[in-house]
Amino acid sequence: MSLIRADLDSLPAYVPGRAIPGAIKLSSNEVPLPPPPSVLAAVAEAAATGNRYPDLVVGALTARLASEFGVDPGRIAVGCGSVSLCQQLVQITCRESSDEVLFAWRSFEAYPIVTRIGAATARTVPLTEDFRHDLDAMAAAVTSNTRLIMVCSPNNPTGTAVSRTEFERFLATVGPDVLVALDEAYHEYVTDPDAVDGLALVDAHPNLVVLRTFSKAYRLAGLRVGYAVASADVAQALRKVCSPFSVSSVAQAGAIAALEVKDELLAACAEVVDERVRVRETLLGAGYTVPPTQANFVWVALGEQTAAFAAHCLEQKLIVRPFAPDGVRVTVSTPEENDLLLAAATTFTG
Repeated sequence: MSLIRADLDSLPAYVPGRAIPGAIKLSSNEVPLPPPPSVLAAVAEAAATGNRYPDLVVGALTARLASEFGVDPGRIAVGCGSVSLCQQLVQITCRESSDEVLFAWRSFEAYPIVTRIGAATARTVPLTEDFRHDLDAMAAAVTSNTRLIMVCSPNNPTGTAVSRTEFERFLATVGPDVLVALDEAYHEYVTDPDAVDGLALVDAHPNLVVLRTFSKAYRLAGLRVGYAVASADVAQALRKVCSPFSVSSVAQAGAIAALEVKDELLAACAEVVDERVRVRETLLGAGYTVPPTQANFVWVALGEQTAAFAAHCLEQKLIVRPFAPDGVRVTVSTPEENDLLLAAATTFTG
């Protein structure tokens, strides 16, 4: 008899963006700038107490987030990045293999992984031809076995955003008996006034969970801090299944310090927004298919040429993220690094 679950043999592995010495990394949607000095100072101060266990309930950051968003602290759950909260959502909703987690595809590659780890079944609905969530089709795909729905907006890796109108219609169609997670990891880069803002809807929908992170706009990808805003019951359940002490003292201190300089960090997001427009328009002018993006990356739909394009970029010391056979995701970086990417794209012959 095997000591290990047999289904783990077919578990897809999460593939991180490559990092090669001497090459420019545009594969992980990281912010190229380091955290501000005040954040680094708070991290260093917290590191001095590294001999002690962190706060189990992440109380200081929870209180700070509650104040930031005007919600009761009991409605917030903090986790080791929003990915860990995705896995916790599967744990609190799915009990057996017939339970289903529904999400669009292609979307965040962690969704099928956390679903399988939770021993549940993944159900996917294709994106539309313009690389957006087909929320009507997703609502139609809900069955009596559906326990959790993941909606990523802006969608990773295509960058497209769900509108508030279509998301409210979706929630009304799905009804209150299925938990819906709106993954807003790239929320701070959204400029479309029609795009959904989960925190504006969470009070009216007890089955809605909004996920956000400090990994992107707040420049703390290496510290691993994310959070969920939900009903008190859902947030309590998320905290129950959270691994003890999974959010370090250093991570909590860094996140709090980042919130203190939020205006500075979000101002830098505006610079990324300007660059993503330039990058997309240049790629479109070169004949590429690039959907509108509300994130800090662009999606280049290349089909069967995906691997060849990634290899061509690597020859130019540029690392992009291929998702064969669909396309590549490219982080919008500094103007200088973006220029190198655009130069490589214009010399690609397929």
